[in-house]
Amino acid sequence: MNLSSLGFFRNLRPPNRQFAVIGLGRFGRAVCATLNSLGYEVLGIDTNEQRVVQALTDEIAAHALQLDSTQPIALKEAGIPDFDTVIVAIGNYVEESVITTLNVKELGVSYVVAKASSEIHGKLLDRVGADHVVSRSMNGLFLARSLTRPGILDRFELDPDHSIVEVRVPAAFDQKTIVELDLRNNFGVTLLALSHRESDDKFEINPSPVTRLRKGAVMVMIGSNKGIDRLPITPPE
Repeated sequence: MNLSSLGFFRNLRPPNRQFAVIGLGRFGRAVCATLNSLGYEVLGIDTNEQRVVQALTDEIAAHALQLDSTQPIALKEAGIPDFDTVIVAIGNYVEESVITTLNVKELGVSYVVAKASSEIHGKLLDRVGADHVVSRSMNGLFLARSLTRPGILDRFELDPDHSIVEVRVPAAFDQKTIVELDLRNNFGVTLLALSHRESDDKFEINPSPVTRLRKGAVMVMIGSNKGIDRLPITPPE
């Protein structure tokens, strides 16, 4: 993880309670499963009946439908306009991906995330209104967690239960020392590195316990995902 790459997900919206995922391949399944495990209501959609049945069998989505997302009427009847966030996970089929993204935006969905299989595909998705385009290398679990916790600037999943994250010092931590916060006991995380100014791209590794934190500086922490999810992180402005 590049410790100086602040804000890969700065433009993601605040948490929403309902998500729709169109495309239930490996990427789409990972997004569904992660959002579902975090307690969000998820609708999964795919043209392949077997994938839809499997999603319901595996209980990775509250609802799953088989439909052709290139048909606006099918999306409308499925209630897509009622969702705040829709993830178009049809990365390997450019035409279907672009048409679906266009359809979803024209139906009035306020925030659409679309996966691109190439740079040109990404540009096309931008042109038809995708609010955020992710590359083919993006991890579905990573995207789902970033959508629900946009205050996290960057994240590296060590395993399904543990991560290294890069976050800005929240207001609740401002002017408190590391020892006062007792991050390990209170949140199950350990502070690995700290920048001392908001615009600083240099980090102090293993900072002293008496170091006083400043709101807006950047912390790099390692710990359990459950503990990370309890951090009082606020979305970037």
